[in-house]
Amino acid sequence: MEANPKVKHAQVPWNKGKLTGQKPPLKLKEIWAIRIHLQLAKQTRELALFNLALDSKLRGCDLVALQVLDAAHGNQIAPRAIIMQRKTQRPVQFEITGQTRDALTAWIAIAQLKPEQYLFSSRIKASPHITTRQYARIVNKWVASIGLDPSAYGTHTMRRTKATLIYRRTKNLRAVQLLLGHTKLESTFGILVSRSTMPWKLPNRPRYSLLRSQAAIWIGGR
Repeated sequence: MEANPKVKHAQVPWNKGKLTGQKPPLKLKEIWAIRIHLQLAKQTRELALFNLALDSKLRGCDLVALQVLDAAHGNQIAPRAIIMQRKTQRPVQFEITGQTRDALTAWIAIAQLKPEQYLFSSRIKASPHITTRQYARIVNKWVASIGLDPSAYGTHTMRRTKATLIYRRTKNLRAVQLLLGHTKLESTFGILVSRSTMPWKLPNRPRYSLLRSQAAIWIGGR
């Protein structure tokens, strides 16, 4: 019996079986747990990637495309770096902390990387550096290594983590906006919103009144 050509198979949704929505940031104890795990396993490359992902707060597409010359001046890793964001075509500056500089120095020496080479090259010939998909799998492996559910976390977790920690300490939304390279304050607000970050504690100023009301609605609807 011939199949009916008019019968169409239902397309499987891309998010079937996946947790969607805002990915939570890592907590300090989780950051250190992953860091210690990578150090004990002597995974120099992944330790450098993990530390740099936290420090830079970059989107995955910008992080994987970093070259040695973006972070190093000669043989030294710079304390600060500035890059052009692919999405916004605007420059963003970020700090490279001491432990990240040490990790990057060790990785560059082991891999014998030259200034024009990518920091995190890919083993796939078609791609000169790791892809965002590969990066996502690496992030999943990190969180799974300390007993967290990989489906609840993602590459945006790495972007949100330090931004959330800075906002909790300073309550300065504008400063976080500059650190993330956002053009709109609403985008920064979206990065920070979660139950744990308590976004209703925004500064008591008229310009934040709409964001506070949005936070209350968002939290109430969760």
